[in-house]
Amino acid sequence: MRKGLKITLIILVIFLVIIILDTLQSKIFDNSPIIKITENYNKGNLLKKDKGLFVYTYTFKNGEKITVYKWEKYSTPVENSKDSTNYESEGNKEMKSINIIINNEKYSAVFEDNETADEFFNLLPQEFNMKELNGNEKYVYMNYSLPTNSTNPKHITAGDIMLYGNNCLVIFYKSFDTNYTYTKIGHIDNLPSLGNGNINVKFEN
Repeated sequence: MRKGLKITLIILVIFLVIIILDTLQSKIFDNSPIIKITENYNKGNLLKKDKGLFVYTYTFKNGEKITVYKWEKYSTPVENSKDSTNYESEGNKEMKSINIIINNEKYSAVFEDNETADEFFNLLPQEFNMKELNGNEKYVYMNYSLPTNSTNPKHITAGDIMLYGNNCLVIFYKSFDTNYTYTKIGHIDNLPSLGNGNINVKFEN
């Protein structure tokens, strides 16, 4: 083998190893890839997205990072916003912004562009006493049903508002992986841990 070709192959192997190690360390430790293109966002819970060769690393305003392979299905909170009205855009979607008051503390939330979120939005204002479950969520069984389109999100992000079944409203206050199916209603920005007790929640449009 010619010396020049051998050197070229060695360089290519080293470069490939660097890419693989960079991807693995990003995925395992939820770190941003070194070889990346960064997209910054100025609204919603998402601060920036680092696009590596094989992974995306999402950095949220609460400091949390989540890394997923490009071929994984992962739905993030709002990634983009172009105006300051009560609608935020994600691609071609219009997403409604509302206020949620939890134990007298006000938070901003963005609703998904789907039938479930639209119908729930049309029922606002609503107030619930939500119960604690599993150290990561608050839930309430509503006395009415909503349309569903349940899927397995694989990963829950703190602040996600979900519908379990057709009448169980859930607010997640910790992030974790899941095998359960939900219909996503929206996301609460910068939601802290909500503790172990029941909470009073008001949804305002």
